[in-house]
Formats: sequence, structure tokens, C-alpha cells
Amino acid sequence: MSDVHELRFSRQLYSGEAVDQAVKAFARFAAFDLEQTEDHWVVRMRPSDPNLARRLRGELGNHALGLTVQRGGAK
Repeated sequence: MSDVHELRFSRQLYSGEAVDQAVKAFARFAAFDLEQTEDHWVVRMRPSDPNLARRLRGELGNHALGLTVQRGGAK
């Protein structure tokens, strides 16, 4: 099984709905677990191809940020 990679998205900067949508958009490339803390949306990712882990981290973050901006911010 692939290594787990954890990403933390500040709740002050990112919309939770945007993070959820970004995870769904990348579901074919990795398995995801989501958690909400007081300060962050936490995403644990297990890429189907370990060689894509670094790129997936960046693309997922960019996608979540873009969706957050479209929604008018973290709200």
C-alpha cells in the first residue's frame, strides 16, 4: 500500500466545500480521508501511483484554492 500524505488547508483561507470538491475531482488518482479540526481541513491521501504523490499534492491544493476563489473565499 502507498504511503499516506497529509495536507492541511487553513479554514481561514479555504472553503470546506471547495476542498471536498477537489478531493472528488482527484478520486481516480488516490484514496482520500478527510478530517476537520478547529483550524484546518485535513486531507490524508494515498496515491494509486506513489510517483505522482508530489504532483497530486500541488494539483489538489491549486484546485481547492481555485474553487475557493470562485466561491468568494473561505466564508
